[in-house]
Amino acid sequence: MAHTDLMTWLDENSIASQIWYVKRLSANDTQANGSHQAGPYLPKEIAFQLFPQIDRTDIKNPDFWFDLYIDSHADHRRVRAIYYNNRFHGNPKSGRNETRLTNFGGDASALLDAESTGALTVFAFPPGSATCHVWVCRDETEEEFVEDRVGPVEPGKGAIWPPGPLLRIATRPLSSCYLGPSELPADWLASFPSGEEIIAKAIEMRSESMLNADLRLIRRRLCEFEIFRSVEEAIELPAIQNGFSSIDEFVARAQTILQRRKSRSGRSLELHVKAVLEDSGLAAETHFSHGSESESGKRPDFIFPSVAAYRNPAFPGERLRMLAVKTTCKDRWRQVIDEAKRIRTKHLLTLQEGVSESQFRQMVEADVRLVVPTPIIDSYPKSIRPHLQSLESFIADVRTL
Repeated sequence: MAHTDLMTWLDENSIASQIWYVKRLSANDTQANGSHQAGPYLPKEIAFQLFPQIDRTDIKNPDFWFDLYIDSHADHRRVRAIYYNNRFHGNPKSGRNETRLTNFGGDASALLDAESTGALTVFAFPPGSATCHVWVCRDETEEEFVEDRVGPVEPGKGAIWPPGPLLRIATRPLSSCYLGPSELPADWLASFPSGEEIIAKAIEMRSESMLNADLRLIRRRLCEFEIFRSVEEAIELPAIQNGFSSIDEFVARAQTILQRRKSRSGRSLELHVKAVLEDSGLAAETHFSHGSESESGKRPDFIFPSVAAYRNPAFPGERLRMLAVKTTCKDRWRQVIDEAKRIRTKHLLTLQEGVSESQFRQMVEADVRLVVPTPIIDSYPKSIRPHLQSLESFIADVRTL
């Protein structure tokens, strides 16, 4: 029934001129990491479009109050959009310069509940933005329903729906990896390149062999995302601008774009990790196996030192490692428990920006150890950080196998 409610909510909040801001709640948003930021982060450019009243620096911390309904949890709050502009009022170097939604009443709100960390969340703003309707996804199925509408939404990257001039504002600033049509290989414009081809281009542009594995992974993946969007815009934008002869033609094109984005999102991190392993001196099939079957129907992302060693009963189990790769882990971490049964501790690499302490305890009890790139570790609660392993540290571990 809950999923039916979500479908109805999505339809009711898809009226013309309505703007959705879709994001995954970070531990900083929910205060799970002890940040005391008082509410979810909203990029300034989006906040200023929705609430032009706060786009000013002549007064300190301008705000705008409005009604917010968390429909997924039957919760109504009178909240405020606030521009923390301390940088322009006595602290030009280190003062805050960000916009947030605040006044949720602490963790009584689903938006500030530590257990919501990592949850896909839709903020629906009607024209005028005097109100906002919110849906905090409660499970993986609800997230899939939302992403079927808007495409994949990754940690640290918000999405605007419907797409428009604000689309790029919701993501991180474009870097030199964004390529114009004249900079793209000609065959890419004729046929959309594979994920492997785009990642190879990102590695070419972001070789950075002097950086550690964590930074290489993060920087290359950001680069790859921009290359992907470059190709997408070069191919799809002219077709969209030319218009469509029927609604069915438009729907088919939109579905193709969304499915391609989902496919890219599902495989990107895994392929980047494989490349980082290889250029860290670990050879495929000698030092690790990728996507090989451990047991019938089970294919862990990576087994170390090889699937042959795993299948050899004489090879010591304590010298085996498994690494699963999941962009988000809120509801997905349990999927790795039954993979590679010979290996007691399952390592899981994720880009999720924090987990709650109670969820982390569940992971520890299930012998799941999180591998988190170093730039993201500070987004986790302080009590959890010492128990996280960086990718560089994990690679150092498997070298000894």
